[in-house]
Amino acid sequence: MGDVRMARQTDYDLFSPTTPIVIDNGGSTFRIGWAGESDPRIMFRNVALRPRHRSTGETVTVVGEHDPALFKYFDCTRSSWRSPFDNNVVYQFEIMEYVLDYGFDRLGASSSVAGKVDHPILITECICNPVYSRAKMAELLFESYGVPSVAFGVDAAFSYKYNQNLGICAEDGIALSVGYMTTHSIPFLKGEPLPEGSCRTNVGGYHVTNYLKELLSLKYPYHAPSITWEKAEELKKEHCYVAPDYPSELQFFKKETKEAEEKKWVWQLPWVPPPQEEPPSEEELARKAAIKEKQGQRLREMAAAKRSQKIADLENELHVLETLLSQLDEAELPEVASGILARSGYLSRQEIESAHIRVSQSLRKARGEPAVIVEENTDTATSADKYPLVSIPDEMLTPDQLKEKKRQIFLKTTTEGRLRAKQKRAEEEMMRERQNQLEEGRRLENPELYLEELRAKYKELSEKMDQRKRLKTNGNGNGNGTGNGNNVSGGTGRGERLNAAQRERMRLMTTALFDKGKGEDTFGLKDEDWQLYKLMSKDTDDDDDMVDPDEAELERVATKLQEFDPTFVGREAELMQSTQEPPRPRALTAEDYQVVLAVERFRCPEVLFQPGMIGEYQAGIDEIVSHSLRRLPNLDNSIKDRMCQSIFVTGGGSLLPGLEQRLETGIRATRPYLSPLKIVRAVDSVMDAWRGASVYAASELFSTQTFSLEDYNEKGEDWLRRYNIVYSLYD
Repeated sequence: MGDVRMARQTDYDLFSPTTPIVIDNGGSTFRIGWAGESDPRIMFRNVALRPRHRSTGETVTVVGEHDPALFKYFDCTRSSWRSPFDNNVVYQFEIMEYVLDYGFDRLGASSSVAGKVDHPILITECICNPVYSRAKMAELLFESYGVPSVAFGVDAAFSYKYNQNLGICAEDGIALSVGYMTTHSIPFLKGEPLPEGSCRTNVGGYHVTNYLKELLSLKYPYHAPSITWEKAEELKKEHCYVAPDYPSELQFFKKETKEAEEKKWVWQLPWVPPPQEEPPSEEELARKAAIKEKQGQRLREMAAAKRSQKIADLENELHVLETLLSQLDEAELPEVASGILARSGYLSRQEIESAHIRVSQSLRKARGEPAVIVEENTDTATSADKYPLVSIPDEMLTPDQLKEKKRQIFLKTTTEGRLRAKQKRAEEEMMRERQNQLEEGRRLENPELYLEELRAKYKELSEKMDQRKRLKTNGNGNGNGTGNGNNVSGGTGRGERLNAAQRERMRLMTTALFDKGKGEDTFGLKDEDWQLYKLMSKDTDDDDDMVDPDEAELERVATKLQEFDPTFVGREAELMQSTQEPPRPRALTAEDYQVVLAVERFRCPEVLFQPGMIGEYQAGIDEIVSHSLRRLPNLDNSIKDRMCQSIFVTGGGSLLPGLEQRLETGIRATRPYLSPLKIVRAVDSVMDAWRGASVYAASELFSTQTFSLEDYNEKGEDWLRRYNIVYSLYD
């Protein structure tokens, strides 16, 4: 049994063999003692555990509460507590034998000859206990322990009779026993229980505790190891109560009224406050400030070096393009110009000029200078000379000329659109130049205010650029005006990301290249046809590499801040700094180790009245009283009224505050209007069953209520079906 054994009684041999041993075999607690005494000698939990020794692997038996010291020697985590009961009926007699062994051993019976128990036994059971369970229990007591005689009695009946002699309840009444796994309603007539009117529901104190443990474990999953079943049982006994009106009580907590705040209870788990850090000294603060300033300066230098490298690369690229253009200018023969183009990787002079413009704009952008729109060296010829077929009607053109006309329309449209866009950008640039002049005036007038405005503008533009980058990566999902304007998938395809000018170029190009139904497709036979692809690529590059006004403005503001604000750190430096210094976790406080019991205090006991809350489709404990009365149709209404004037509540599960008031409300709803009703509670709901059995076993006529092994062997199990003791022997 390990180190969990209780002290063994030493006076076993002093009792006469005719003195009965009284056993209250409860679903939660096993109690054993001598008849005539006021309290049992031994009490422990009615469970057994079979752990293995950590070193030898030997299996031992632990009964009742276990000592935490057992975990040093036995592996108690690989096995679980097992009860001999199933809904208040003994069915695991192997476990029951372990429990009886431990109970008789602690009572001192093991010191007798061959461990034989030579005393009559009075053992409690539930009402209407199955004959099979009663027969197996009698067989166990006779065969394993050699007891001379056995008597079976109902625990609730002993409690009722004990309190009847104390004047708590009347001769006619109803005992409502709220047990560990079940609740029984037993009518009494002239001091004797009526088994035919008894009723049972499979809810009890175990379900309240288990529901409380589940709710708290779900509410505080990080404290689940601390919310053990034993702790939940303790919390239930100390803080749970039965609500007089469950819906109204819920409304109090839903509205967070003052009454609800007063009913909340806080369970503080063990918590060790972190050591208090001393405030840093002035020298330490100065050192940290110097380190921070040094890091900021280093980041600024890195950003400036990266920017300088980018400017140098652009300058080198621009120098290469200018060299190519000068070489093309000096080339006198076409063959020389073609060789220069072949070595450079460009297809034409126009492509080199476009690249020159693009690199120039990127260089100005990197330097923070305002962008200047440079017009391309286009042909000075008029549109009529460049695109002669555009103004000629289709009826006057041949099929080949129609294709050429569509190509010229496409070229003209793209060129004019590009010129309009560049003109618009030039106007915007002029406006920005005027704004720069005004800003310079404000800076000279009030430098501090000017710096604050620059910082605010930089922050606004940075957030705008970040948002634009996220939309570009994830898609805005609004369709961008194509189709029905909705994108069900939430992203954007290529067609939705194109702007209006790009979609128009795609449409014109498709129309110019493929003329279905109008003869054979001869596109590509001429070298001029492939200029469309080059133009398309060039236009797209212009759009992609176009100087974004917001981005250029952000670069300009950053340049000014770097010039006038020595503490300024750019976006890239901030990103690098944020990656280098991850956020520190929040220190845990005492509130993080608190378990608050609010609605759980009355929600868990509510399962006694609404078992459906935990999936048990049974009647509530208030309903089974009316069921018991309906099972007695032969009784007069006057007798039933007398029974309702003595509704006796007992059992360990009935100790919840507010149970009587709620029972009275529920039972009165099923009784006739103004019919008498009185609910009384046992003097000791837990111990009265054993005490009543002790008084009963000490009476002189108790020997007439027992049966021996010879009676059991002669009469068999069928006789046990009709066996019932008379409870009014000691009235």
